Amino acid sequence: MASIQLDHIRHAYGAKPKSPSDYALKEVHHTFDDGGAYALLGPSGCGKTTLLNIISGLLQPSEGRLLFDGRDVTHLATEARNIAQVFQFPVVYDTMTVFDNLAFPLRNRGVAESEVRRRVSEIIDMIDLGALADSKAQRLTADSKQKIALGRGLVRSDVNAILFDEPLTVIDPHMKWMLRSQLKHLHRRVGFTMVYVTHDQTEALTFADRVVVMYEGEIVQIGTPEELFERPRHTFVGYFIGSPGMNVLPISIEGRTARVDGMTVDLPVPVAIPPGARAELGIRPEFVRIGREGFPATVTKIEDIGRHRIVRATLGGLEIAAIVPEDAEIPTDPRVSFEPRGINVYADSWRVGSEAGA
Repeated sequence: MASIQLDHIRHAYGAKPKSPSDYALKEVHHTFDDGGAYALLGPSGCGKTTLLNIISGLLQPSEGRLLFDGRDVTHLATEARNIAQVFQFPVVYDTMTVFDNLAFPLRNRGVAESEVRRRVSEIIDMIDLGALADSKAQRLTADSKQKIALGRGLVRSDVNAILFDEPLTVIDPHMKWMLRSQLKHLHRRVGFTMVYVTHDQTEALTFADRVVVMYEGEIVQIGTPEELFERPRHTFVGYFIGSPGMNVLPISIEGRTARVDGMTVDLPVPVAIPPGARAELGIRPEFVRIGREGFPATVTKIEDIGRHRIVRATLGGLEIAAIVPEDAEIPTDPRVSFEPRGINVYADSWRVGSEAGA
């Protein structure tokens, strides 16, 4: 296991990049702690797989260094980095049995057969393939093959890190939940450094101790699931995480008062917006109240999703979403109010205020 230091890493696929827009991965300077469980989360094209491939050695960065436990591995080949990588689509040896697929990395390193059998048996039970241990991989379904690939990444106990590139794409929803839970359990028990790439917020938030949110080649926030939900550092984080995402409303500010389309909202603390910056108020639907107090609103749609309802409304000329309990009354002439603890203020998409860096 190792800490992974990204020392001012940048990467461009084209030759001689001249401007920030030429870089698929803009400057990343961060350390993944030894034994941490991280998720790289973001939409397609945001740079998360590029970053993972730089860590694995499949790509060399255009600029910067990569260090494992302080050792510069920037120019080392993948096989010299002592990492395991699990890809989006299963990579298995079709002519081998399930057992032999899992045993291969250990036997290839000269591990004693008794230890091979102990370790492989443990992993086979974890990924629920015991009944297929003696079956040839070519006869299995795509999700079973991916479980073999997952297991082969987990079977070694000496790796610096295990890297996962959207490994659950071909797994059915129920098995996804089971495998995420098993991976988290294994991480807590063994303490591997794990980096998990996904565009699925549920996967990221349930697997990782810390989530790395990426947008347009940059890391816009690193935090616990609670921090990303309660204090999105960038409006993209608020929009991307949550269902529905955070409401973002244009405002003007004077001290502790924000004006939203002619209406005034008291802010929890005074906020200073830099001159010329675009000011916005962000509030998650969970902190929007629909009742008899507040600003007049017009309900346009109610979505019943079982445990609660999503109310979509217009507030002045702005659209807004609120989450309300299943049995909550929605008045004929509804009004909207905001819970102060849920209010975030942004300048040019970045959070400002006393806890802006949190």
